[in-house]
Amino acid sequence: MLFKLAKIRALSRFGSRFDLKVWRGDVYPMNGVCSLLCSSFSSVTVSKEVDESGGLVESPELPSWVKFSEKGVGSSSGDDDFVLPSVSHWVDTHKIVDVKDGLESQVEDIGGSDIDKISRILNNAFDSTDDVVQALNDCGVDVSNELVDQVLKRFSNNWIMALGYFKWAQMQEGFKHSLDSYNMIVDILGKSKNFDLMWEMVEEMDRLGGHVTFETMTKVMRRLAKACKYNDVIEAFRRMDQFHLKKNVVALNVVVDLLAKERSVELAQDVYIEFKDQITPNLLTYNILLRGWCKAGKIDKARQIMEEMQKSGICPDVVSYTSFVDAYCHEKNFRKVDEILEEMQENNCPPNVVTYTIIMHARGKAKEIDEALAISETMKKNGCAPDTAFCSSLIYILGKAGRLKDAQDVFEDMPNQGLIPDVLTYRTMITSACLHLQEEKALKLLQKMEENHCPPDLETYMPLLKMCCRLKRMKMISFLLSHMLRNDLSVGLGTYVVLIRGLCNSGKLEHACSFFEEAVLRKFIPPEGIYNVLVKKLEEKGMGKAKIRIEELMSLAKQQQTKSHLEEWE
Repeated sequence: MLFKLAKIRALSRFGSRFDLKVWRGDVYPMNGVCSLLCSSFSSVTVSKEVDESGGLVESPELPSWVKFSEKGVGSSSGDDDFVLPSVSHWVDTHKIVDVKDGLESQVEDIGGSDIDKISRILNNAFDSTDDVVQALNDCGVDVSNELVDQVLKRFSNNWIMALGYFKWAQMQEGFKHSLDSYNMIVDILGKSKNFDLMWEMVEEMDRLGGHVTFETMTKVMRRLAKACKYNDVIEAFRRMDQFHLKKNVVALNVVVDLLAKERSVELAQDVYIEFKDQITPNLLTYNILLRGWCKAGKIDKARQIMEEMQKSGICPDVVSYTSFVDAYCHEKNFRKVDEILEEMQENNCPPNVVTYTIIMHARGKAKEIDEALAISETMKKNGCAPDTAFCSSLIYILGKAGRLKDAQDVFEDMPNQGLIPDVLTYRTMITSACLHLQEEKALKLLQKMEENHCPPDLETYMPLLKMCCRLKRMKMISFLLSHMLRNDLSVGLGTYVVLIRGLCNSGKLEHACSFFEEAVLRKFIPPEGIYNVLVKKLEEKGMGKAKIRIEELMSLAKQQQTKSHLEEWE
């Protein structure tokens, strides 16, 4: 089936918003379109996460100021409680509450296990970790390492809740945190940019004796790199000796990779030059630098690295050449791409499935659908079998071209190819279905993920929430929020933005106001654009009191931001 698609006639029009970067071990969202991950391009991978700073999304009950009916507010339509009959039984297994009550109501309903009891306590807004500890006292829950890890995962976007629970658990008689839990809290503090607290936790781990590992320092350096604190990344690498960790080529590759991925390939090169006499670079070191320079569009620099690699006695491999392929694909310079492919063949280094996937995406972006589909035939001739990521990419291209039946055929044919759809495959299918308002198909795919024990990630839910907002499916929004919490997904500002914008655009202003307030109470700073749209809509509908309240909340959010910045400088 996959190779037959190469002969299918392309549609005359192709979606202009297609922009997808494929790289093994990375996720690059472009132009608001769900991106596609191709794993294992390089042996140095840093797991991508949805990096939404701030706290847990659960909130207090809908405030009284949005419960009154103001001029211009229409009554709820029949869409609010509508659930497709084909998924009604699945939805009914979850008790659904009014989405206006915010995400706290979802926590109140998710069950009676220990994690749910803890969540019901932590769903309140706390100002300090000491307040969290006090609230957890006498909660009647026995602590275990498994429970700690689950709580930290569920509250990973709210450092106050996570750290407060971590401290409380530490105080329980006979309990000791595992190394994994320490690494998780270090990562949470780094993600929230509480770097002083992050380092304090690392030093505490060191005092406990040997708890600081290479994984710990990788998390530290990664979070510093994400915050553009590049010099601090290098300093953390230098400090590894302090924690009795050896600076070897593996560690060097990690720091070079982090800097290169965060668009600081110049500093990555500086680190390589500083330490190459002490630590002998290997093939991976050079490939990281090659990739960094190619992504920066400086192909001449990349060629210099390849020459230096060859002088050191290391031969370029398929990863090396694929970096150049990716760079030229980005420029839509397919003549150069063909030259690189010829060079690979001449050097007995044939393209692999990653190389072909990158070219296929580039052809699709250039609206050359026939050429993109022909890649599968080329692969077949060269004895290169498709993998799950290639199929996901192919599904994406077909979906964006409006060829939903062909995309479905590829999806259904994957088991025949010995391939199991993963979270990214499902996400691609769900996104395509949602863009075309195929509500039943999208929800059934989510149900199928659950049945096949393929846990959705946060990005899987975003197109579903957007679609339900657009269709005014309030009950389904509530179901999806509940489903997210049951999968221990810590939701941040990005989800609030999706809900506020979507509900605002669909005329559900009371609900939009509720989530706006909830976001501020959770110490998020709503984007100025979202705020302006909501205020304008409230003004148009004559909801004066709600408009004033939203303005007060935005002022409060900005005050909180200013206070946070002052504390950081102190």
